[in-house]
Amino acid sequence: MGEKIKKAIGVKGDFKTAIVPMINYSYANMFMGGAGYIISMYFTIFLTDVVNLPLKSASLVVMFATLWDAVTDPAMGIITDRTRSKSGKHRRYLLWGIPVLMVAYGLLWNSYGLNGSVSPARTMLYYTLVYMLYKTAYTIIAVPHTAMLPELAPAYDLRTQYNSMGYLFNSAGMVPSFLFAVAILMLFGSNNNITSASRPPFLVIGLVLSVFYGVAVFLTWYKTWEPSSLDNKLEPFDLHYVLHEYALVFKNKAFRQYFFMSLAYMFATGFYGTSKVYYIKYLANQYSSYALFNAVAGVAEASAFPLNYALTMKYGKKRCGDIVTPLMVAGLAIGLFMQTSRSGDGLRFLWLALMMVSMILYPFGMSGLGFVSTNIFPDLTDVDEVITGRRREGVIATFSTLIKKSISGVMAALVGFILQGFGLVTGDTVAQYEKETGSLFAQSANAVWGIRLCVAIIPIVAALISLFLLRRFRMTKADHTMIRAAIATKHKYGSVTLTDEEIESIEAISGQKFENTWLGKDNDTGEAHPLTQNEEGDYEILLEKEREKERLHEQAMEEETNA
Repeated sequence: MGEKIKKAIGVKGDFKTAIVPMINYSYANMFMGGAGYIISMYFTIFLTDVVNLPLKSASLVVMFATLWDAVTDPAMGIITDRTRSKSGKHRRYLLWGIPVLMVAYGLLWNSYGLNGSVSPARTMLYYTLVYMLYKTAYTIIAVPHTAMLPELAPAYDLRTQYNSMGYLFNSAGMVPSFLFAVAILMLFGSNNNITSASRPPFLVIGLVLSVFYGVAVFLTWYKTWEPSSLDNKLEPFDLHYVLHEYALVFKNKAFRQYFFMSLAYMFATGFYGTSKVYYIKYLANQYSSYALFNAVAGVAEASAFPLNYALTMKYGKKRCGDIVTPLMVAGLAIGLFMQTSRSGDGLRFLWLALMMVSMILYPFGMSGLGFVSTNIFPDLTDVDEVITGRRREGVIATFSTLIKKSISGVMAALVGFILQGFGLVTGDTVAQYEKETGSLFAQSANAVWGIRLCVAIIPIVAALISLFLLRRFRMTKADHTMIRAAIATKHKYGSVTLTDEEIESIEAISGQKFENTWLGKDNDTGEAHPLTQNEEGDYEILLEKEREKERLHEQAMEEETNA
């Protein structure tokens, strides 16, 4: 029965050697999915409506922390790539990041009585420093974790399976985090409206979840195996080395295509995600259903996973993005005409229903581009090896995040400045007005258009650009397998002999003349070493079985030592 189920859903490999390692690797995703989800749901409105920071100040907190995150990511990437250890380049850092994570996440939701309306500078400084500390913890854990994947899962489809397991564990972190946060807010009477009286429940949420995420990361560290990096050859380290390493990344055409596609996707999700809570609370007047909307959105995103996985395994890593992204655009478009929902309004049910439709269409469609971006990324390291002859997972991962997070930080501040510039009013001003008058605070027409700009117009344009760039991405499964076979042949014999068609494919993907790449250099050895193919026409990758045997042997020895 187990084999039939695996065949039906496209999972390859037996339980012990394939499924268990995926599970062990994915425990940390419970932290990366859950912690970020709670922050995306509550942190900005916590700053503006609980701590009473002005919207611009709250946006600057996010911007400064994100810019810090952008700087620390490349540093962490270089550190991991240059680490020589019997236990591997990446794994040890997961353990070191746990105490930093637990302290930072607990502090993130504790204001120590600070109030942005009384001491805005001090309050802003505190949250900037604490959020920077959390971002540092995330970097220490997430960069090595991401960089481990190409080493643990070298094959094209296997990486998709690992990433798919990661998606499941993201949900395993998000769902209990969400349910716990909602339960605590309800227990303290803060579920329907978040105000300055909501400090205690957020403190409890932060403390409990920090322990939950710490345990998840510990399980990945404890149960994941990684090959030794003691024979890792290090280049001389100086400023020229650093600049050269990152300049090399952008020579990779496949990376450039991925980068701009994911950047546009980030703009779409970033503008929407940052402004969504203000859209629901101050434009639609449906904050009492905020938890319900997020639950529906989570279910919708999770329900898209089987479709995305099946399309990816059958048709390649681009297809699910092509098919479901239009639903994301349709969900965003509802924000263009959403109106305020008022008690006694005959259209209240209509606006509630439209918001619910939006909460289904947007996350379902968004998941396609997200799934594509996640699954394409590990393959870029192989194209980079074609060019450089080296495995540089950390540098490649963090070069992308350096630029994207820098832009993301500015974008987060931009959303706040746009909303406040258009006249959006938040915090105790709104709460006090509604308490004294018993009437709904009416935002100005300009403020409403500011919300629409951030929650619909900019995200729609960015999503369409990302979809256009996705359709121009070149590399297929056959291309990737050929590239890995060529790299393995070059490593074994010192040279590789490719057909004109294979060379043309490599040049189209890498954006480099074949003779200028590591793969194409020093091939005039007097012996031909062509790639071999099996009866099905698939390329055979030399030494892969030997490496797998070695990996299993070393893992068994390490488990025996630990026992």
